Amino acid sequence: MEEAVQKMADEEVVLLAAKFSTFAERAKIALAEKGIKYELKEEDLNNKSHLLLEMNPIHKQVPVLIHNGKPICESMIIVQYIDEVWKDTAPLLPSDPYQRAHARFWADYIDKKIYPNGRMLWKSEGEVKETHAKNLIESFQTLEKELGDKPFFAGESFGYVDLALIPFYSMFYTYESLGNFSMTVDCPGIVAWAAKCLEKETVSKSISDPQMLHEAIMEMIKKVDS
Repeated sequence: MEEAVQKMADEEVVLLAAKFSTFAERAKIALAEKGIKYELKEEDLNNKSHLLLEMNPIHKQVPVLIHNGKPICESMIIVQYIDEVWKDTAPLLPSDPYQRAHARFWADYIDKKIYPNGRMLWKSEGEVKETHAKNLIESFQTLEKELGDKPFFAGESFGYVDLALIPFYSMFYTYESLGNFSMTVDCPGIVAWAAKCLEKETVSKSISDPQMLHEAIMEMIKKVDS
């Protein structure tokens, strides 16, 4: 155990992130879950640093995990990397191959359904906006069915799918405001699940304040419209 602690102390871990980035928050939660100390470097995505452009020359986006000088990009790839490298703490992904594939499927579903439909609530109007709001609710309800009566998606323990979805909790208020619906009414199981996740300090200290995020998005919309 002492040897593992010393190894962690010798690691150089840097996370390139941005304020209000739900994807970067996934990496923050994973690092917190594993108890990994790291240096956080917050990026201004309107004025990207040389380091970001060097470490992620393809997408030029955050998050980027830099481990001993080597970059790992894309949020869920980063989470998998963290889980594989730091094995001395509780795993984020199940050990069973089928369950691992199942978890990856739902994380992919979140990226393909929750993020794009939610984003379109402030990038569209009229019937198009209503369609995306409807699709977003239906996607959350599909996740709610997968969750069932379990406290977390994998069962009793917080894991990979929970980590993929919980940063979007910070968006719930914005989704409701722009989409004209209620998460509590339409997706009570997801709201209860989020409350359970937020009891974990690794989560609550890693994700954005919903009101502050909402204000930032409203300000962004104003700039685009002006």
